[in-house]
Amino acid sequence: MMEVSRREKEAGIVPDPDIDAYMKQILGLDICAGTIVGDALQRGISGGQKKRVTTGEIIVGPIKTLFMDEITNGLDSSTAFQIVSCLQQLVHITDATLLVALLQPSPETFELFDDIILMAEGKILYHGPRDAVVEFFESCGFRCPQRKEIVDFLQEATDVFSEKFRASPLRKRIEEDLSEPYDKSQCHKNALSFNFYSVSRWEIFRACMSREVLLMRKNKYLYIFKFTQVVIIAIVTMTSFLKSGMDIDALHANYYLGAIFYAVLILVVDEFSEIAVTVSRLSSFYKQKTLGFYPAWAFAIPCIILKIPVSFFQSLVWTSLTYYVIGYSPQVWRFFRQFLMYFTMQVSSASLFRFLASVCQTMDSSIAAASLIIFTKQIVCGFIIPQ
Repeated sequence: MMEVSRREKEAGIVPDPDIDAYMKQILGLDICAGTIVGDALQRGISGGQKKRVTTGEIIVGPIKTLFMDEITNGLDSSTAFQIVSCLQQLVHITDATLLVALLQPSPETFELFDDIILMAEGKILYHGPRDAVVEFFESCGFRCPQRKEIVDFLQEATDVFSEKFRASPLRKRIEEDLSEPYDKSQCHKNALSFNFYSVSRWEIFRACMSREVLLMRKNKYLYIFKFTQVVIIAIVTMTSFLKSGMDIDALHANYYLGAIFYAVLILVVDEFSEIAVTVSRLSSFYKQKTLGFYPAWAFAIPCIILKIPVSFFQSLVWTSLTYYVIGYSPQVWRFFRQFLMYFTMQVSSASLFRFLASVCQTMDSSIAAASLIIFTKQIVCGFIIPQ
């Protein structure tokens, strides 16, 4: 991929921007492109579409050899046919190699394959072109009835054909092809990749950053709700601690401290949503990390960077609405110092909740751990116990 990217830049070739739409049409996902995948608690796309999404995650990369096991389990014959048809188009268009293990496929699905490997009790009974399978079994004395589908016939005729297949011309031709060493002179020097990732670290980081931006755009209502919530609570807070009823003395100092304590508590609890967001993305993260899509740091750093502006504006709005109305010190530098305190507290809380979600990996345990930490922090912060 690095060699392809280099040659594209030298030749001035720009990748087709419609490649995403093209892959969606091949996989039949264009009708559900704007729908979430869903889980046990949230309704999303169908089971067949989920399998095609998983397939799409793999085939958009540089992988040219795929091994799939029972990809049609739990699906109806129509959905299974659509999935295998998409894979057939992929193989014929990209010259990829695909090995699929299926149990009792339908006749329509069977007709989509170019070659067939028939196995019984761990032994290969036939391996060759799909068009020649009937001829092979007829040579063994088994003729397929006229009204019987080939795939059903093959599932029944699996007795003592292993030795006959080894002695057949098809088996000998396969052994001859495998015995000949591959001529490396016919292959490009960059055909073999010795890197775990297909692109550079910078390209991986850019891709993860773009994906995080896209996810934030899709979840924009969450951030709009959080921003609105902060504004409403800030208005309630500044009217509750209005400076007209408080003097600057030792008695009212506790009220000022209580306003700061309440603000910190609200901004910390406001980041609780990071737990749900992180837990919902852990399954896809571990799967894609195992498949070599990206390292863990490429997933975590964009989450941190893109959440900083959100925390910045929330802290700035809270400080701007409450600082002078409550009656804190009028010096400007004290205003910015309080804003910096709120901002750093909110950023660190968001990172803490993401850490707890990644360690606990379930919603219930993550919320329990976060609640315990917040409770402990509020107890030992020096405000509740003296009061």
